Amino acid sequence: MRDRALEIVASRPAGVDGLNLLREYVQSRILGQMQEAGAFIPLALMGGTALRFLYRIPRFSEDLDLTLEREHSRFDFRRLVDSIGRELELEGYRLALRINDAAVVAKALIGFPGLLADAGISAHADEVLWVRLEVDTNAPAGAGLAVTTIDRYGLLRVQHHDLPSLCAGKLAAVLGREYTKGRDLYDLLWYLTREPPLEPTGELLKNALLQVAPERAEAAVADWRAAARARLATVQWDEARRDVAPFLEQSRDVQLIERDSFEALLQD
Repeated sequence: MRDRALEIVASRPAGVDGLNLLREYVQSRILGQMQEAGAFIPLALMGGTALRFLYRIPRFSEDLDLTLEREHSRFDFRRLVDSIGRELELEGYRLALRINDAAVVAKALIGFPGLLADAGISAHADEVLWVRLEVDTNAPAGAGLAVTTIDRYGLLRVQHHDLPSLCAGKLAAVLGREYTKGRDLYDLLWYLTREPPLEPTGELLKNALLQVAPERAEAAVADWRAAARARLATVQWDEARRDVAPFLEQSRDVQLIERDSFEALLQD
């Protein structure tokens, strides 16, 4: 599988960023190993990676974000990551693992030393390509779940938040962060352009905000569009564009990250 990763980068179409493509391929292998380990029984994929893998949104994702959705007395994050690492080594990768399972959001960095150099992306022989894996073990209640089979460098069958719940999670991120990531704004713009118009799952939006920004929960549930407009009035748009630009398939899309793009879409 390592040879396949290098082949995909080497044969990429002109204009396609090799780093994003390589990262996405190894993300698919991590998800594949999670599927083999039965991890998608208690876990659900969410966030930008879910949008990218399930709906082909034209923005690459940097991290793998999941939530623990079912009874989890037997869920062992460290054991799962160690298992992923062993299987990836069997596929020919060199691995470096960093695991922190002590917090509510369990985190792991899965590193691929030398892969960037082997793919011709880096001049530094030992530079590491890192993929962050996070599992929220105290996920806010209210998400709708679905199971979908997708073809992304091979077949994957994953449990994930349904589209209204994914929208609610992204809206909670936009409203709840002290700073606004351009990647969140790009995803929100994608949600706002769905036809028919998409409504976020209200229960999940409320419970997610109660965890991270309880003072904003009531207003967001009452009128999430107005809450979003108020939040977007504080955005540093130049910083937001710089954040999202490296992850876009079409570089011109960065110009969409400006206030006027959202104003009309957020009208009632």
